Amino acid sequence: MPELPEVETIKSELRPHIIGHRVTRINLGREGIIRQPSVGEFCSRLIGQEITELRRRGKYLIFSLSSGEALIIHLRMTGSLLLNNPGRFIRATIYLDRNTQIYLRDPRKLGIMELVADPDTIVGKLGPEALGDSFTPQILAKQLAKRKAPIKALLLDQHFIAGIGNMYADESLFAAGIHPERWGNSLTKGEVTKLHRCIQQVLKAAINCQGASVRSYFRPGGEVGTAHFQFQVAHRLGGKNCSVCGTPIERTVIRGRGSYFCPKCQPQSPKH
Repeated sequence: MPELPEVETIKSELRPHIIGHRVTRINLGREGIIRQPSVGEFCSRLIGQEITELRRRGKYLIFSLSSGEALIIHLRMTGSLLLNNPGRFIRATIYLDRNTQIYLRDPRKLGIMELVADPDTIVGKLGPEALGDSFTPQILAKQLAKRKAPIKALLLDQHFIAGIGNMYADESLFAAGIHPERWGNSLTKGEVTKLHRCIQQVLKAAINCQGASVRSYFRPGGEVGTAHFQFQVAHRLGGKNCSVCGTPIERTVIRGRGSYFCPKCQPQSPKH
């Protein structure tokens, strides 16, 4: 995390405070946060630019600039963009005119910033947006047809579908009644249609709750999101039982990622 609902919330809540503002100064608490170009060039090219638009693509935030370039920020696992200085873990501060600042808070130092002429050099290889018009049951079925890989791993592949992360993959699979280790090509047409519907329902519900503050995610004003209070399986170990059948929630590791599921509501089926 942050995943699609958290990044969408940041975009929507940050946007009214920064559009039309100019960058006046940049303070880097960690120079390694800049992926490209060099730190000096990044600062010199960004300072003086007006932010003309802010949009999301997958888990990326794209700030369009008056120069025609774009500032791209990926918050990775623990990043947040805040309008008020929380005091700790500030890795970068972007000062804007009219006494406005954007603080990048990132306890684990994993977030990155890039300044590019064409955003597609960064986001052009992403798969269809999980909530976009181009992501349909038919597209999902076509993508899954030849994939001999766990469905959980496929949902996390940003080249497959953009925006879904660990938490919402677990929640979507639970809602669809699909075991996370099922291979992609084992899903029936009906299961694919249900999974598509559940993915979009889970993500929309989380956006309505302004994201999930499981660990370190904060909204731009410093508030937390509440989507995690609706989680059925994600992060629910430690004696937590399934709210549907009462079976203890289990955890397994799939392609290096912890996955939570209900063994009764999400039965395993043979891989083929």
